[in-house]
Formats: sequence, C-alpha cells, structure tokens
Amino acid sequence: MEPNEKPTTERLAASSSSWNGAPLPAYPEGRPFVTLLRIVIPPHARLPRHSHPVINAGVVLRGELTVVADDGAERTFRAGEGIIEMVGTLHYGENRGDEPVELAMFYAGTEGAPLSVAEE
Repeated sequence: MEPNEKPTTERLAASSSSWNGAPLPAYPEGRPFVTLLRIVIPPHARLPRHSHPVINAGVVLRGELTVVADDGAERTFRAGEGIIEMVGTLHYGENRGDEPVELAMFYAGTEGAPLSVAEE
C-alpha cells in the first residue's frame, strides 16, 4: 500500500437468502458459537452430498467451486466471490478445474452443533 493510499472495503455478499434464493432460517437458540474454516478442494474433486444445519457464508480465495443442489440447480463461484450457503438442503461442491479451490467459510451456530451433516 502506498503511503497516501486509504483502506478500501468491498461487500462480497449480503442477503437474507442463500445463493439459490431460499430464505435463511432464524439463528438457533442459545449462546452463539462462530467457526471459521479454511477449506482446500483438490482439482477435479467432489465433496460428498451433505447439508448444513447452521447458517454459513464465505469467500472463494482461489479457484472455482460449483455447488449443485439436489433439485439440479447449480452455481459456480469464482475467486473473490462471496457464497451464502443453503441451510437444510442436500447439495455438494465440486472443483471442475485444474487448480485447487481455496475457501474461507464462516459458520454461525451454537457450541456442539455440527457444521455439516453427510447424506445417510
């Protein structure tokens, strides 16, 4: 940063709905517990089908991540884009590219609550 340069702020995402338009649920009762994860998905890797019981959002730091919902809806998020994830809906993430995907994800739940639940 140059000596006279000022800090900047850029809103990456802001919504009361997830990326597929579904409204986000109310926060759970109890004392809030926030988790921040750095997730790296190798090239051509696919995450298992899962759902999130808590609100979560993040940013793609590098690469491209395609999220696919059970109803077939999908969206590709690129480096620098924010993601507001679906809550309570089965889906999976997939790296269709040739470089790793790196994400920073924030989860807002309660202590002991799972961040994701794998399909059974």
